[in-house]
Amino acid sequence: MSEQTTTSAPSSTDPRALAESLRTVLDGRWAATRDTVRAQIQAQGLTPQAGLTLAEYRERVLGQMRAMVPLGYPAAGFGADHGGTGDTGAAVTSIETLGYGDLSLMVKAGVQWGLFGGAVENLGTARHHERYVPGIIDLGVLGCFAMTETGHGSNVQHLETTATYLPEHGEFEIHSPTTSSRKDYIGGAGQHARYAAVFAQLITGGPGEDRVSRGVHCFVVPIRDAEGRDLPGVATSDCGYKGGLPGVDNGRIVFDHVRIPRENLLNRYGDVAADGTYSSPIESDGRRFFTMLGTLIRGRVTVGAAAGATGRLALTLAVEYALVRRQFEAPEGHGELLLLDYRTHQRRLLPLVARAYAFALAQNEVTAELSEVQSGPDADPVRVRELEGKAAAIKAGHTRLASDAVSEAREACGGAGYLAENRLPLLRGDIDVFTTFEGDNLILTQLVAKEQLTAYAEDVQGLTAVGWVRFVAAMARDVALERTAARQVVQTLLDDSDEDTEQSDLTHPGTQLRLLRNRENHLLRTAAARMRRARDEDALEVFTDTQDHLIKVGEAHIERIVLESFVDAITDVHDRPTRDALKLMRNLYVYSLLERDLGWYLMHRHISVERAKAVRRGVNELCGTARPLAKTLVDAFGVPAVALDVPMLRPENSVAAPGGE
Repeated sequence: MSEQTTTSAPSSTDPRALAESLRTVLDGRWAATRDTVRAQIQAQGLTPQAGLTLAEYRERVLGQMRAMVPLGYPAAGFGADHGGTGDTGAAVTSIETLGYGDLSLMVKAGVQWGLFGGAVENLGTARHHERYVPGIIDLGVLGCFAMTETGHGSNVQHLETTATYLPEHGEFEIHSPTTSSRKDYIGGAGQHARYAAVFAQLITGGPGEDRVSRGVHCFVVPIRDAEGRDLPGVATSDCGYKGGLPGVDNGRIVFDHVRIPRENLLNRYGDVAADGTYSSPIESDGRRFFTMLGTLIRGRVTVGAAAGATGRLALTLAVEYALVRRQFEAPEGHGELLLLDYRTHQRRLLPLVARAYAFALAQNEVTAELSEVQSGPDADPVRVRELEGKAAAIKAGHTRLASDAVSEAREACGGAGYLAENRLPLLRGDIDVFTTFEGDNLILTQLVAKEQLTAYAEDVQGLTAVGWVRFVAAMARDVALERTAARQVVQTLLDDSDEDTEQSDLTHPGTQLRLLRNRENHLLRTAAARMRRARDEDALEVFTDTQDHLIKVGEAHIERIVLESFVDAITDVHDRPTRDALKLMRNLYVYSLLERDLGWYLMHRHISVERAKAVRRGVNELCGTARPLAKTLVDAFGVPAVALDVPMLRPENSVAAPGGE
């Protein structure tokens, strides 16, 4: 099987038709949902705004949410038996597409329908669905998701807020026992939320039993009355101005012995009888905890997806600007060159465009898998665990890409990119937190590596870092990638490629897959070997000493599974120009990855010096090939016109401008 060379361009076709065809591939299964949201962004001008006060921005966003309700997609994430339509994929895709508009609206909507609503939907039972879900959908019940605490963010298992059951009253008492147990950074808690989904340590005991902690559970807690005043025992405060997201009313909550009815425990995975007896369908505390968190994975998937949309918006702005902004006279003296005619400018933007294609397709795959897993009542636990690992990987990779893309786009537009009127500074402020909320990227990347090292073993759930290292140290088997690929198309391409990657064509997808798989395999084996030292040495010291290695394992895994998704998606495309354009993007994605990690490949002798030189040349050649297609490639993202209506792209500003400061 042969591939196009790095210098061959997609066959000739109408740019508009090619952009539409590429958009069809990128939009995927829920294209109609994307178009509905695009139309809303366009019709209502849902773009980031400068110059509004916090109060004005917050009211603007809440009003925009109310306008979303009649469109129908807020109901998609909820079951049909209590007012929803039961289409998880549409729910994720609708919030994702808001990333082409205003991220304040995306986050606010995600908190209401994804996080708060998702907690009630997935952790509650019929009594909660009937009581709360219709109001959650139509905004009659405004809520927030109160998980993070001042002292505990990623370490959810050790949250300090308590929920003590009082059998003599038939109530739970929600309490913040320490200053570090304050619920912090909670979207909606600053102003609008009337209810909170509160995660707290459940403390109870049946007749004749001592009270004990049953681990973290979730409770619906009223926090404000109808006029927005704090209820007795509840103290909320406003986080005020943040680095971005001015339309989101982040706040803090402190509970002082707040009483709530026993029925407010979201009891799908753990319940308390009137006499205080605890029961659960899952016996293991650790497995129960991770099962509960696993049902809330939609928030993590949505955050990665929406960040990706914002990254694509920023790249579209920067590429469009590079196609109208001129700088320095051409060698032949025929006027000044466009920015995108410079190879350095191509290199700073076009590899990011290729990565955006790769992650968009991988994100579509995760969304589809999530929809399938959550569409049935009893999902396979192994499949759920695998999805959790994949969602963590794509969230970490996609939000990092978005952050990089927005920053690079801002810089690539020079002084124009620094003006709020051109939106890029606003996007940078808004996207910044995406790398830390719904899972800090560094911790998620480490989690991805740990999952690969332990092959989803249930034994590691609930272990401390030291316990996990000791588990790995005790493993008898070698750690390596499976010899048979999960996807038949990937296995076929691997079989069709030369095992000697030094001699094979670098544009062959089998060679590309083999290079990325070989790197991950090497890193896995060496990480496992280092971990095994914990049998004879201090486990904490070993863990600390190998954290950088774990991050490298996680990053290699992310890049590999994204390539597999890209390769798989291309096999379903039969239109030749579209297929050629996607192959071009895939090649640029891989070449830029190889170039970025050339030091590792050379140091471990996975490629020669000559091949390393070919990689660098290849990036240049691929950028040159992509240059005539640049506008078509970003048009395919389908960013609404209103989001691109900025002064730096208007015709009257499309002339050569002074370059000095």
